[in-house]
Amino acid sequence: MKMINETIEKKFGHYPEKVLQFGEGNFLRAFVDWMIDKANRDGIYQGSIVLCQPIAQGLKDMINAQDGIYTLAMRGAENGQPVENIEVLTSVSRCINPYEDYDELMAIARSADLEVVVSNTTEAGIAYHEGDKLTDRPPVSFPAKVTAFLYERYKAFNGDPEKGLLFLPVELIDNNGAELKRIVLQYASEWELGDEFINWVNTANEFTSTLVDRIVTGYPRDEIAYFEEKLGYKDNVIDTSELFNLWVIEGDKKWADKLPVHKTDANVIWTDDVKPYKKRKVRILNGAHTSTVLAAYLAGYDIVVDFMKDDTIRTFMNDVIYKEVIPTLDLPKDELESFAAAVNDRFANPYIKHKLLDIALNSCSKFNARCLPSLLGYVEEKGELPKCLTFSLAAFIKFYEAEEKDGAYVGHRKDGSEYPLRDDAAVLEFFAKTWADKDADKAAEAVLSNKDFWSGKDLTEVAGLKDAVAGYLKEMETKDIKEIMAELI
Repeated sequence: MKMINETIEKKFGHYPEKVLQFGEGNFLRAFVDWMIDKANRDGIYQGSIVLCQPIAQGLKDMINAQDGIYTLAMRGAENGQPVENIEVLTSVSRCINPYEDYDELMAIARSADLEVVVSNTTEAGIAYHEGDKLTDRPPVSFPAKVTAFLYERYKAFNGDPEKGLLFLPVELIDNNGAELKRIVLQYASEWELGDEFINWVNTANEFTSTLVDRIVTGYPRDEIAYFEEKLGYKDNVIDTSELFNLWVIEGDKKWADKLPVHKTDANVIWTDDVKPYKKRKVRILNGAHTSTVLAAYLAGYDIVVDFMKDDTIRTFMNDVIYKEVIPTLDLPKDELESFAAAVNDRFANPYIKHKLLDIALNSCSKFNARCLPSLLGYVEEKGELPKCLTFSLAAFIKFYEAEEKDGAYVGHRKDGSEYPLRDDAAVLEFFAKTWADKDADKAAEAVLSNKDFWSGKDLTEVAGLKDAVAGYLKEMETKDIKEIMAELI
């Protein structure tokens, strides 16, 4: 069977290399690179992407062997029906490895065509590393690489303010662009690169902070035979993702046309403030997970897509979202409801087998971050407890009914089957002691009053919450958990 580059024409890889991308992995190729390819296809952009490995080991040789051409299969559910959209992307010009040829990276810094830098170097990538020097080839940390790159560009163009770059980091940390800029300036000062260079970094470049949302399932190892038969060629870096995507970019909108992906239908939003969109994602998408999966698991389900076929659990989840979470958020109601509708399709995606026990990892901190603000916001807004979120809090406590066994902690479903509890050791030890007497009232009191769980708050001070949670815990001792959920909806 022929390789993809022997059967597919490279349409856009000959365009000027306007984008440098630190990160050649699955996520960026299924997210940003797909958007750029779409903009090229739509005729609103004429630029190619040069990929750069952020670490020594990577996909450079495999990508270059295919001339940068690869397949993206986007799969999910729409209106309850499975959908598979397959596209071939040809906007990648090449991939470089600065650990093999650092001069190649510096040559890109001197390129007049370059306008944009995208990065995904993991959450740990935007961090200061003591001891990095300008003379390193390359420096260890990503911000140090950026500093050296910008200094090379600054010298090449004599500090021309028109040769600054748009930075679009997608690393999953708060204020990713601002944090990258902060560390770049730290290195610039430490390396004594001069006030004029520091001023150029500050005034000629734009470091945006971004929020990204797309599940990328990567190389479909177990389905290669299916894809090769369907496509008629071999692709060693084929990528897969869900259908949904969202990119929110917080930055000066005068920079937006440097990479006009917002002019396509790729769901890209430029904004002055990314925080409301992050809150929307955490409260609705992540909150729907955390408020539902523990009860769904106790009800006997193991995978998200399976509980989405259960009318009771799906309706419960939607009551949480539409009746209890959305009323506490600030964005326009139609935007929130549109996002919520997409969450339903995403959870019902038949191509993603998302295990509930994986989502349940570290549920103590997750409930505090994702669900508690909605619960407390509802109380403040309505003057009463949100019944579904209150039940979710009780289901969380029930799920953590821990027993120490062979040096680990386990919980038990109603049928007696065991499941592993995975959280910080101190959290699991606390729950094991709390549940030692099997007393629902004591458990509710102990958990809700544990300020370490709730960012310093004592939840027993929320009127009626302790009694309501204890009441649900007692009901779970005698009733099927789905029966209780059905009474709430």
